[in-house]
Amino acid sequence: MNQSVWALGWRNLWRDMRSGELRLLMVAVTLAVAALTAVGFFSDRLQGGLKRDAGQLLGGDAVIVSDNAPAPIWAERARTLGLQTALTLSFPTMGRAPDAQGGATRLVALKAVGEGYPLRGQVRLTQDPADLTGAPVQGLPARGQAWADAAISEALGLKLGDTLLLGDASFQLTQWIAQEPDRGSGFLNFAPRVMIGEADLPATGLVQPASRITWRLAVAGAPDRVRQFQTWADAELKKPDVHGVRLESLESGRPEMRQTLDRAEKFLNLVALLAALLSAVAVALAARGFAARHLDDCAMLRVLGLPQRRIAGAYTVEFLLIGLAASLLGVAIGFAVHYLFVWLLAGLVESTLPAATGWPVLFGLGIGLTLLVAFGLPPVLQLAQVPPLRVIRRDVGGLKAASLLVLGLGVAGFAGLLLAVSSDLKLGLIAVGGFAGAVAVFAVLAWVGVKLLRRVVNETSAPRWLVLATRQISARPAYAVVQVTSLAVGLLALVLLVLLRTDLISSWRAATPADAPNRFVINVMPDQGEAFRQALKDAGVARLDWYPMFRGRLTAVNGRNVNPDDYAEDRAKRLVDREFNLSNAAEAPAHNEIVAGRWTPGEANAVSVEEGLANTLGLKLGDTLHFDVGGIPQEGRITSLRKVDWASMHVNFFVMFPQAEMPDLPVTYIAAYRAPEVWPPRSPASQGALPPEGAAAGLGRPGTGSAGFDNALVRDFPNITNVDMSATIAQVQRVLDQVIRAVEFLFGFTLAAGLIVLFAAVSATREERAREFAIMRAVGASSDLLRKVQRAELAGVGLLAGFLASVVAVAVGWAMARYAFDFEWRASPWVPLAGSLVGALLALLAGWWGLREVLRRPVVETLRQAAE
Repeated sequence: MNQSVWALGWRNLWRDMRSGELRLLMVAVTLAVAALTAVGFFSDRLQGGLKRDAGQLLGGDAVIVSDNAPAPIWAERARTLGLQTALTLSFPTMGRAPDAQGGATRLVALKAVGEGYPLRGQVRLTQDPADLTGAPVQGLPARGQAWADAAISEALGLKLGDTLLLGDASFQLTQWIAQEPDRGSGFLNFAPRVMIGEADLPATGLVQPASRITWRLAVAGAPDRVRQFQTWADAELKKPDVHGVRLESLESGRPEMRQTLDRAEKFLNLVALLAALLSAVAVALAARGFAARHLDDCAMLRVLGLPQRRIAGAYTVEFLLIGLAASLLGVAIGFAVHYLFVWLLAGLVESTLPAATGWPVLFGLGIGLTLLVAFGLPPVLQLAQVPPLRVIRRDVGGLKAASLLVLGLGVAGFAGLLLAVSSDLKLGLIAVGGFAGAVAVFAVLAWVGVKLLRRVVNETSAPRWLVLATRQISARPAYAVVQVTSLAVGLLALVLLVLLRTDLISSWRAATPADAPNRFVINVMPDQGEAFRQALKDAGVARLDWYPMFRGRLTAVNGRNVNPDDYAEDRAKRLVDREFNLSNAAEAPAHNEIVAGRWTPGEANAVSVEEGLANTLGLKLGDTLHFDVGGIPQEGRITSLRKVDWASMHVNFFVMFPQAEMPDLPVTYIAAYRAPEVWPPRSPASQGALPPEGAAAGLGRPGTGSAGFDNALVRDFPNITNVDMSATIAQVQRVLDQVIRAVEFLFGFTLAAGLIVLFAAVSATREERAREFAIMRAVGASSDLLRKVQRAELAGVGLLAGFLASVVAVAVGWAMARYAFDFEWRASPWVPLAGSLVGALLALLAGWWGLREVLRRPVVETLRQAAE
């Protein structure tokens, strides 16, 4: 009795650990910390890697990116500040092999580099296509020479020393590019790189007034001078006459791969959030059960003179120690698991990521201790208030509901931590807010269900076991509400994850269907349109997206000039500061849904706007948009809004005019189709139907499937750019598979947490059931009857919990699909029925495991317990 609080807490911990009292509590905390820290370590190392490689990914300390040749003032200002500069130009074009070597064609990403390139990082070259490391090189490709990705070898059948044709010029391939510092991640970079010196570019004849070229002026130097340049550049970019120019820095540069990794992290964070939320429920149930079993012990300590303060302090020390131990174990497991994420997402992340910082460790410890303080300590601290009278009167000193203040502070702190780790406020609010709302809904509906239960069951005609089960549930409505709510919360997470794994991910896959277009052709001239479409028809292409395209800049809305400074959102600034690809058509695209207004074919001075663009720029029906199309003013009133699925692989536009012809505008055509898998067509009649242009260009020559058709098409129409998206679609599917595997692995943590909640919810009333069954057995109830009563009660509670969980899971899943993951999703109407049956089955299994010893106790023991 004279021991210190720390010594007493340690003795309590040792005794309770040996007896298994804290086992469930410790597992719940460990699971939550492991799930969250696994994602935390992965994100922390990924962010460190991106920051480490930012300079190389940019090719400098800051980069001016422009749609046109940057004005001389940018380079002059950099040189005035003592900074180095390097200019590069990049754009897609068609590379060709000489006719003597097959004449194959392939879209390539041509890059012309100037003196000083690269300012940061190194170009590494190799002569072995399998060598992914290469050797660093200084300088640029010599005149008449080109460096290229090794993919050129397979695509065009060329090897080092062969000639590559680019426009009107020919180049000798001298080296394969192993690494390129400012290429970014390379994800979705569907075209192999070809690099030449800037001095060789004019000879190709590829740079024309309408060419879509990206100019990048990189600067590098002392950090303070770079900051001065950035400050000056930011001021210049805000001037109203500066368009199509942006500044990329180490802070703002975001590689293309970042978007895919963001989605992967979002999925992983969602699963980790669900595991943490379930663990909170499990901790609360386990702690309350722990406190209920120690009421008598604490009453005896009060009789022996132990003060309330020392009892409260001892249990606080015990829970803090168990929380610290469970958190450290969870951090260790999370650290090991995050390596599996790196392996599962191989190809998306570099294996040489930097070491993790200490932040995930601190966060994991904070989560674990917050779980126990917020949900574990409130019922346990009530043990210090147990009156000594409980030693002789068991009806006094029972546990009460935690005070709203204590519970509110704990829940608020835990919710704040979860929102911080979610990395996406919208996703975090839906997950945390959805679960908080679900708990309230479950509690209210469970209370209503319990009240209605006695009225539904006719005690005169119903079986005896059903009547007793109904009385068991309705006799203690508070316990029934807690049990149904806890079971429903656990089932909610499990149902939601199953829906995510099946319906939502299937929706993601369906966004790029198997028969989606895999070829995009741009720069088809109006006078080539008929011959081009005939060539596709003769090749067996049945479905074709065919639209005119012209470029225009938004200059005014409702007569008021617009500029990037009018908008706060970065995306809105970029949209206003660039040219749009515009189009016109008499009929609305079949793959676009009109969500507002009306599309009227042939309506003059009207435009249809994509709803996402309208939301970003604050546009609405009736607004008048003014465009500058190559110096020609064009305006239209918004008469409809369209929903566009940008992942459908069809041709889509932000703005379309509902007119069949717009003859005053300089247009080219864009086409999207699925390339024929067999070429040339096997039908002789089809071969003879080729137009004269096709025959002259060799469209009837033998080829190899789609590649043969592509080569023949480019020979017939040499000015077009033919983009083969097959590799991109396959890569997107591979990335999706990788993300799914990582999510499925983390799903195991949440599944375990959900099962723990089910077990804890069913076991929470074990002692009460034991006493009630003891009385029933004392008055003659058989074990078989009690077994039926128990099964009926568990099945009924599980059935109700499963139904409620399924309905709420459908609603939460819909919200996540629409607002967090941007999916179109409709749940199956069978989900509530299946959820109800699964809930009943899981409740029966959890009850069989957690309550099996209640019915096995000897009659004498149950009578003794009933008499206490």
